[in-house]
Amino acid sequence: MSVLVFVEGLNGEIKKSSLEAATYGSQVAQAMGTSATAVAIGDVNEDALARLGEQGISKVLYDADDRLKQFVADAYVKVIAKAAQQENAKVLVFSNSNIGAAVGSKLAVRLNGSLATNVTELPKMDGGNFIVTRGVFSGKAFADVNLTSDVKIIAVKKNSTDITSNAGNTATVEKLSADLTDAEFAAAPKETVMQDTSGGVLLQEAEIVVSGGRGMKGPENWHLIEELAKELGAATACSKPVSDIGWRPHHEHVGQTGITVSPNLYIAAGISGAIQHLAGVNSSKVIVVINKDPEAPFFKAADYGIVGDALEVLPKLIEAAKALDK
Repeated sequence: MSVLVFVEGLNGEIKKSSLEAATYGSQVAQAMGTSATAVAIGDVNEDALARLGEQGISKVLYDADDRLKQFVADAYVKVIAKAAQQENAKVLVFSNSNIGAAVGSKLAVRLNGSLATNVTELPKMDGGNFIVTRGVFSGKAFADVNLTSDVKIIAVKKNSTDITSNAGNTATVEKLSADLTDAEFAAAPKETVMQDTSGGVLLQEAEIVVSGGRGMKGPENWHLIEELAKELGAATACSKPVSDIGWRPHHEHVGQTGITVSPNLYIAAGISGAIQHLAGVNSSKVIVVINKDPEAPFFKAADYGIVGDALEVLPKLIEAAKALDK
């Protein structure tokens, strides 16, 4: 019996959020006295899969079917269920991503398992209990949930686990075939468009995000957001009002009704910090807020705050960022 971790790839490499899930899964396996196996699907470099050994994964099952290069929920579920059956896995770990959430819920039905999403801590296993802590109410509270079914499925919140790196450790990579048929691809997407932002950095995967709100006073000032993002190697984002009035495209909108991000650093310029926006960024490790209103609610959630006009503060930050490169 092993712990099974589903890892997602991007451009042949393993996503950071999946490296976190791999670390989490290997720590759960260690506590259970067993091993951790990963399952990977589609377009992933086998060298990258072998390096999962650095996160404590002992074996990787890899289905390289070309049809899996695009996400197809039913096909992914069949592959992961096959891996779980082969490994007799009773604990399955995912990243709390859009893919992880979609697949996890379907697997819970297929495997008659318990599902906990947005999990923030390692499970407490005592007295036959398997209790996980998960964020609820858009991250404003936490709930302890006891998973009582035979199969337990955990979706780990991004940035809640520090990635371990035991350099030199490698995992064995084995081929996996789930004997997929056309039926699993009946609802396959015709096209998938990955929206990137300035500098070609995908917003969902960015380590640093520079975001702007109505305090930028108009689209003609957005070059300041883009310049700072370029210097920091960051993605750009915006608040919902900014996308609603057409200053920025909707795929840059971050918040409860937009994209949820979890970078190491989130810089918010001219954003008041409405609760709907906070719901999309509160997983960020460090939040820096720039706002001329000292009473802006965003300051309550900030790690660092600058009271000032974003149009005056941003040029100084850009100069400081440029000086770091010298």
